[in-house]
Amino acid sequence: MKRHINIPVFIPHKGCPNDCVFCNQKKISGYADVPGIDEIRSIIESYVSTKKPSDSYEIAFFGGSFTGLPPAEQQRYLKLAEDYVGEGLVDGIRLSTRPDYIDEKTLLFLKQFPVKVIELGIQSLDNEVLMRSRRGYTADTALKACRMVKDMGFMLGVQVMIGLPADTLEKSIKTTKMLIAEKPDMARIYPTLVIRGTELAAEYAAGRYRPLTVSEAVSWCEKIIPLFEDAGVKILRIGLQGSDEIREGGEVLAGPVHPAFGELVYSRIWLNRITDEIERVKEAETKNIVIHVPQNSVSAVIGQKRENIGILKERYGFLSVHVKGDLKGDMKERNLLIEFCG
Repeated sequence: MKRHINIPVFIPHKGCPNDCVFCNQKKISGYADVPGIDEIRSIIESYVSTKKPSDSYEIAFFGGSFTGLPPAEQQRYLKLAEDYVGEGLVDGIRLSTRPDYIDEKTLLFLKQFPVKVIELGIQSLDNEVLMRSRRGYTADTALKACRMVKDMGFMLGVQVMIGLPADTLEKSIKTTKMLIAEKPDMARIYPTLVIRGTELAAEYAAGRYRPLTVSEAVSWCEKIIPLFEDAGVKILRIGLQGSDEIREGGEVLAGPVHPAFGELVYSRIWLNRITDEIERVKEAETKNIVIHVPQNSVSAVIGQKRENIGILKERYGFLSVHVKGDLKGDMKERNLLIEFCG
């Protein structure tokens, strides 16, 4: 089975002109210093040394606003990555940046290198949310950047944050629908966390900001994720990757932190799919059911601590609920067959 693997090169806050209210990139990425060329080379070598022939690798410049770096510095990083592409060890380059650091000149520069994917930190397309978060651009700027990236032939990734100051579920759904209209190829969804040392931390301490709970963040995501997936947008990540820093009691002061947040979301999406199907075809006096799904979805269907099984039994009075992973398909397709056993 072919695997796609990003080789992450974190450039914390480098090139970014802003201090957004939620941001402390050094704490989020776990990298305090900008890596030098030799260190980057070492990171790449550690990955490609174990590469299998079927694997697809990309060098990914994350953490800062890459296109905000001085052009000479961008060129050094890109030329290094290009050498590995030329040797056939890596398939391409991806990078993340701010939408207000995208223009025609920048994109023409990037076209000189094997850059495949540009991920834009959109966060929201609501102007009040952007202003309160001190993003420094408007929704129109973000949408224009999306169009330019696509028009210049790059794959477009969008990064969205939910639960920012002044955000609501309705605003986040509207942001999702507006982004879908721009036809992104992939998306990352991040619930807002209160990170130590940020302006948001001060707002939280003063009682002027309330983060989403885990339950609320799951509820928002269960509505947003299917919109993206039904439009053919690949979900790359839901929530920040766990680390020693990104955990409540560490650098996270508050917010929807959970070691398996993405699984919680997909479990809820599956529960909705299953209950919709039960409501549609349920036979009277049914006491036992078998739920047939793809093998890679069994865990999400059952739910953490068998939560979904318990909910289905309580809601419908089932005596037994069995889950079998014997259908074709993947998590996104959510193929489902329910067998009612009397």
